Amino acid sequence: MKVRDFQVEDIEALVRILKANQQYSNPEIDGPEAMERVRQCKAAEFLVAESEGQVVGMIRGTYDGSRAVIYLASVDPDYQRQGIGRQLVQTIAQRFQAKGAGSLAVIIPGDAGFWKKMSFRQTTRVMHAHPIEEVLQD
Repeated sequence: MKVRDFQVEDIEALVRILKANQQYSNPEIDGPEAMERVRQCKAAEFLVAESEGQVVGMIRGTYDGSRAVIYLASVDPDYQRQGIGRQLVQTIAQRFQAKGAGSLAVIIPGDAGFWKKMSFRQTTRVMHAHPIEEVLQD
């Protein structure tokens, strides 16, 4: 298994993985066009796990010059519990540390069990406004 930078050719496989894990509820944020925007963002890290030439997982996050945050991670259900998620987290953490990040947070939906095993601890709640237009209304 290898971890590498996201490529546009990965989109179809990643959409399939996100849907399989019920992480594709908002295509405007997680769909193909969003993936391309994330790839072009200089603050973002967008990594893909590949096994025998097949895309089996992904992780993405940003570093703001002080803190790093993982926003999305997903592994194909057929490949879970094989260390792929752990390798994705460790690789993105290494990249953020190399840029100067002293801390790493994760925004997670649902069960936090995996993240607790990776030394994350629950501290605060994150509130989202989807779509952002709701915040901009008078």
